[in-house]
Amino acid sequence: MPIDTNKLNPSLNNRVQVRKAAVQNESTSQPKAANDAPRPVKGDSVQLTAQAQQLQRMQTRMSLMSDVDHDKVSGIKQAIAEGRYKIDAESLAKNIASFESELNALYKDKNDNRVD
Repeated sequence: MPIDTNKLNPSLNNRVQVRKAAVQNESTSQPKAANDAPRPVKGDSVQLTAQAQQLQRMQTRMSLMSDVDHDKVSGIKQAIAEGRYKIDAESLAKNIASFESELNALYKDKNDNRVD
């Protein structure tokens, strides 16, 4: 998926192009007119690696997830402070297994989309 880098950070692209022009001028030893400004190079593109694509998919998934339930967090904090919070080992084990399953699915997704 090509990305037009000229739209990402124009000032950075301009600095890179100025540096490229300076290096080219030094190597050719030809004086350049003062009004000749470096011109943007057309056709530049970026290809994302499989890992970068996976990170992009993960970011999309995370953005779709719901936010933190602040009321629940406050309730748990209060219960801990008051000594009322009890850990349900069975529920914790199920949650850990579910988390591991989700990680495994992400890993499988990564390997399924790998380009060798």
